[in-house]
Amino acid sequence: MATRGIELERYIRSIPDWPKKGILFRDITPLLADAGALAAAVDALCAGFAGVGIEYVAAVEARGFIFGAAVAEKLGVGFVPIRKKGKLPFETESVTYDLEYGTDTLEVHSDAVEKGAKVLMVDDLLATGGTMAAACKLIEKIGGQIVGIAFLIELGELAGREKLSGYKITTVISY
Repeated sequence: MATRGIELERYIRSIPDWPKKGILFRDITPLLADAGALAAAVDALCAGFAGVGIEYVAAVEARGFIFGAAVAEKLGVGFVPIRKKGKLPFETESVTYDLEYGTDTLEVHSDAVEKGAKVLMVDDLLATGGTMAAACKLIEKIGGQIVGIAFLIELGELAGREKLSGYKITTVISY
């Protein structure tokens, strides 16, 4: 996708067989290292969400924080960090979800959003959709209303959208 005249795909490095054989890893660090590409990516993630009443942007650690906080700042709204279990110091709500081999748990402060607040979910990558589905469930559990989900990259062959049906999903780059 070209945004601000920048072809963002040029800044995504493909690394075969990492972290294990058969995986083609999409590395965003070249994009993060280039100020223009990073700004263009943030603009693209915000596209379609300015002026719709978003009150918070929420994202899951770690790479999601990079884009989520930048999108929140650009939209002029608050940022909500969603963390792995045991990382937040105040009263939390949690959701446990299935992974390919086991389970994981996400947490958010129970007072992170006001009841009925409009929340945009942001992450760097949509793969299988499990983590984002759990994050959405968590925000809804504390009273937030999900108005959309924005991803920098989508790996279409993994069908992550299926776990997120019912939400407005936008992606900047699709593979």
